[in-house]
Amino acid sequence: MTEKNLKLWPFVEAKKLLKRFEHSKKSECVFQTGYGPSGLPHIGTFGEVFRTTMVIKAFKYLSDIPTKLFVFSDDMDGLRKVPQNVPNQELIRENLDKPLSSIPDPFGKFESFSEHNNNMLINFLKGFNFEFEFKSATEQYKSGNFNKGLEAIFDNYDKILNIILPTLGKDRRLTYSPFLPICKSTGKVLQVQIKELKVKEKKIVFFNPNTNLDEEYSIFNGECKLQWKVDWAMRWFVLGVDYEMNGKDLIESFSLSNKIMKTIGAKSPVNYTYELFLDEKGEKISKSVGNGISVGDWLRFSNNKSLELFMFQNPNRAKRLFFDVIPKTTDELLKLKNDFDNFSRDERLNSPIWFIDHENKEKTPEKITFNMVLNLASVCNADSSEVLWGFIENYYPKINKKENKLLNELLEYGVVYYKQFILPNKKYRNPTEKEKEGFKKLIDILKNSSANDEAEEIQTKIYEIGMSLEFKNLKDWFSAFYQVILGQDQGPRLGSFIKFYGIEKTIILLKEKIN
Repeated sequence: MTEKNLKLWPFVEAKKLLKRFEHSKKSECVFQTGYGPSGLPHIGTFGEVFRTTMVIKAFKYLSDIPTKLFVFSDDMDGLRKVPQNVPNQELIRENLDKPLSSIPDPFGKFESFSEHNNNMLINFLKGFNFEFEFKSATEQYKSGNFNKGLEAIFDNYDKILNIILPTLGKDRRLTYSPFLPICKSTGKVLQVQIKELKVKEKKIVFFNPNTNLDEEYSIFNGECKLQWKVDWAMRWFVLGVDYEMNGKDLIESFSLSNKIMKTIGAKSPVNYTYELFLDEKGEKISKSVGNGISVGDWLRFSNNKSLELFMFQNPNRAKRLFFDVIPKTTDELLKLKNDFDNFSRDERLNSPIWFIDHENKEKTPEKITFNMVLNLASVCNADSSEVLWGFIENYYPKINKKENKLLNELLEYGVVYYKQFILPNKKYRNPTEKEKEGFKKLIDILKNSSANDEAEEIQTKIYEIGMSLEFKNLKDWFSAFYQVILGQDQGPRLGSFIKFYGIEKTIILLKEKIN
C-alpha cells in the first residue's frame, strides 16, 4: 500500500514526522507525554500515552528511524489546591504551594505525594505493556540536566516576557517571571517579581515575603523551576522532543511554548490536539475531582482491547466516557475482529485492529454480541456465566467451551455488568390490550415455527404482527416487548434473541408475562 492510502490518524501523524526528519541529522525520534501528579492518574492520562504509542507504531511501519517515548511527570510543580479524591486532606492542606515531590504521601506508602502518584502511573502503564522511559521533573532539575535549557531561558528573559505578558491580566503582569524560586526556608514555590538578573552569575534577585528580605538564588540545580508554558518549551529543547500531543484545553499553551522555542533557536515538536473526555454530565474529566470512570472501572466490565479501541477511535471528537459506552464499544471490537480476517493486507492497515489487536486471532461467533449476552443475562437473571453457556451451546452445539477464552471472558463481563447496571433498574409494566393481542399472535407463530427458522425470519414475523395491529409507530411494538417481557426500555434484535433464548423458552416467558 502506498503512503497516501494510509488514512487512519496515526499514519497521518507519522507522515508529518517523516517530513520533519527529511533534513534532520537526528539519529532517533523522541516522543513525549506529560503527566501532572497533582491528582491520581486517570483514564485521560492513559489515553494520551496509548494514542502516542499508536503514532509510534505507525511511524515504525513507515520508517527505520529508532524511537523513544518519555513519560514526563511535572512533579516539581507547586500544588495549588487539595485534590478531592485523596485521604488525609489536612496533611495536604498544610503543605500547599510546595513542590509535589516535597509533600508527604497522604496514603502513607511513599516518601512523597508525587512518588505515590508516579508509581501508580508507571504500574498501570506497564500493565498495558507500553514501552517508555519515565522522567521526573524533580530529578531533571536537581541533577542539573535542565541547566542548559534554564540558561537558554535566562539569556532570552526579556523576549520571553514579551511573549507571555500580553496573555496575562493586568495584576498578574506586575509579578510574572518565567522563574519560580523555591523558598529555602519554607520549601514553597514562590510566584514573586524578579528585581534583578545577575547575568554573569546566572542568578535572580527577588523579595522573599517569607523572610522579608531580598534574596538571590541560582537558576540552576533545582533552586528555581520554570512557569508551566516556559517549562514545557524548555523540556522540548533539552530532551529533543519531536512529537507531543495534548488536549484541546492546552492549545494556547502549546502556541506560546512554540513561540518560546523559536526565541531560543529551537524547533517545536510535531503536535496533535485531541478533544477532551466528558463525564456522564457532559463535564470535563478531572484527576483532582475524580469524576468519570477509571481504567480499573472499565476493566471490571470489559477487556483492555475494548478500552484501547475507545481511545483509538475519533480522538478529535469530544466523547462522553461513562459505563454505558462499554457494551457498544465491546461490540464494535468484536465486529472489527471478525471482519479483520476477511480484509486484504492493505485494508487491514486501515483497520483499528491492526493497531490494537492484530496478533490475537481469537474471535467470538458472529451472532454473539455483548448486548445479546446482557439480554440473556437479564431474562434469566443470571448469577453466573454458566447459566449463559447453556444458551450458547444450544445455538452452537459444536462449540468448545475450553477453546473459547474470549467468549468465556465476554460472558463473565456480561454477568458482572448485568448485576451492576441492569438488575437494579429492571421494571416491568403490564401490557395494553393491543399488546396482549400481539403477544398472543407471537405465541401462535412461535408454536408453528421450526427450530431451523433463521433469526431474520422470526424478526420479519414480529414486524408483520406490529403492522397487522396498526401501531402508529412500530418502535412502540418492539418497546412493548422490552418493557413488558424484559423489564427494560431498550433491548436486542428480537429475532436473534429468540433464537438464542430458544423458541420454547420464549413461549413460556410470553405466557408468564401476559398472564
